[in-house]
Amino acid sequence: MNTLRKPAIWVLLAVMLPWVTGCTRHSKSEHYYLVATNINLPYWKTAADGFQAAATQYGVTAEVWGPTSFDPQDEVKEFHTVAARKPAGILVSVANAELMQPEIDAAVAAGIPVITIDSDAPASHRLYFIGTNNLQAGRLGGARVAAQLNGKGNVVFFTIANQPNLEERLKGYKDVFASYPGIKIVDVFDMKGDSGLAMDKAQEYLGKTGKDKIDAMICLEASAGKDVGEAYKRANSKDRLLVAMDVDQATLNLVQSGVIDSTISQKPYTMAFLGLKGLDDVHHYPVKPLAGDYGLDPNSPFPAFIDTGVALIDKTNVQSLLIKSSRQQ
Repeated sequence: MNTLRKPAIWVLLAVMLPWVTGCTRHSKSEHYYLVATNINLPYWKTAADGFQAAATQYGVTAEVWGPTSFDPQDEVKEFHTVAARKPAGILVSVANAELMQPEIDAAVAAGIPVITIDSDAPASHRLYFIGTNNLQAGRLGGARVAAQLNGKGNVVFFTIANQPNLEERLKGYKDVFASYPGIKIVDVFDMKGDSGLAMDKAQEYLGKTGKDKIDAMICLEASAGKDVGEAYKRANSKDRLLVAMDVDQATLNLVQSGVIDSTISQKPYTMAFLGLKGLDDVHHYPVKPLAGDYGLDPNSPFPAFIDTGVALIDKTNVQSLLIKSSRQQ
């Protein structure tokens, strides 16, 4: 009886072994990193949740590194430290492309897959970019501002200088405003990653009257919206437009109350979730050369860009996001 069972057992093992090994290709020793700046912002907390969700699904290790303030040079140092650990892969949101490009290229040359998310370094050897079509995000916001101002008014922007994604958003707004000669861009204020500076400057703008009155303020990055909104609340401003970026709880509350007219939603969770999966795939199925010019290769194994989408959030649809946010808390 036993001798008859042995061949059947071996056949079963032969069939099952490839399936079993395929399911257990991952291990906790596979280490993936996400590097960014201002990592304590709600935006990056959401990205971290997506990064960890993918890591849990695959059974690998994931960590988020980077400065807690907007400090591009410190981000470069953090990236360098992470790369020296020879991880399975690195996701990075590039605060300054000129500073980060040499570090990305060095990591890829050392055999470490690098994918950019949120903000790109297109001239580097990163494999590809996952994130918002920032030009489209700017155009979406620009169309909203033009409609709300009836095509006429003075506008200012809050941004961070030399950050690639924000420069693309600004260009998107300018593309729209080019069709509205009555809209004048009065100032593009570099808040240097400090939302407190944005609030102080907003108070200054709110004090302008007459022909110098600022009719609309536009925030190109996540943290400014709530603090510029606070300046509006303190001034009891009812006749100035405010358009924000991203969907942290404070920003959504201000949209609901009408202080912020609208905000542009991104998907940082999705960016990081797909990013880890993309790195994992390259780690287990390496491409050669890793530093190839895949942007020009018609047979590239990688896309040039994965667009995770944008949406306009205003009073008509903000409630659904607030309900979802409360359920997650």
